[in-house]
Amino acid sequence: MKTSTTGDNKRIIEVLRKALAILFWVLIWQIAAMAVDKEILIVSPLVTIERLFELVGEGWFWKSSFMSLIRIMEGFFVGVVAGIVAAVFTSTIRVINDLLSPIMSVIKATPIASFIILLLVWIKRDNVPLFAVALMVTPIIWANVCEGISSTDKNLLEMAKVFKFSGLKKITKIYIPNIMPTFIAGCTTAMGLAWKAGVAAEVLSLPNNSIGKELYHSKIYIETADLFAWTAVVIILSMILEYLLKKVFKSIGGGYGYRD
Repeated sequence: MKTSTTGDNKRIIEVLRKALAILFWVLIWQIAAMAVDKEILIVSPLVTIERLFELVGEGWFWKSSFMSLIRIMEGFFVGVVAGIVAAVFTSTIRVINDLLSPIMSVIKATPIASFIILLLVWIKRDNVPLFAVALMVTPIIWANVCEGISSTDKNLLEMAKVFKFSGLKKITKIYIPNIMPTFIAGCTTAMGLAWKAGVAAEVLSLPNNSIGKELYHSKIYIETADLFAWTAVVIILSMILEYLLKKVFKSIGGGYGYRD
């Protein structure tokens, strides 16, 4: 009973610390808005919240948010699958590793804006966010899965050979438990980058019904309150999805050493 109470107190203290940190930065934001005193440059937290509630009442707000969510999540899952497949092949076939490793390094080093502009030339604008997100996610997943595969205990592999494990059993009992912690870490990191890349791609490609298009219009028409409100939407959606992702991984990945 005492242990449970101590754990609850620690959680409450942690929540309070996070709340105070958020409150501190909101206060800094408010002070900055008051100091500048020009809503065309920076709006206050209250004005942003008011505009956000106004947007929430509009049907097109939900449509734009939903379509952006779909595009970004599609790109995220494509990137995750591509990263896993690439990692499996590069870890097992030396020639493929030699060919893919430089490409992954180039993708990681190239600014996302460069890829978005190239994608605008190559493909339809509505598909640009999906491919931009996939390009950002793939190298992260690839690197983390490769790390998990390469760090697999050689003694366990020898044991599997002695006891004549099937290929499937070796994968499920040895490789997956070893890969899972780094894979989950890669996914949670990639989720935040997926939103940044996806919204940036929308701002440049301007697909219909998208958060990026609304951000672009806010800038063109100098609607600073809208700009802040839509930015808040991006942050909120990103945080919600990252939270849900962690909860899913916690429920299925606890046995593989994952800790929230």
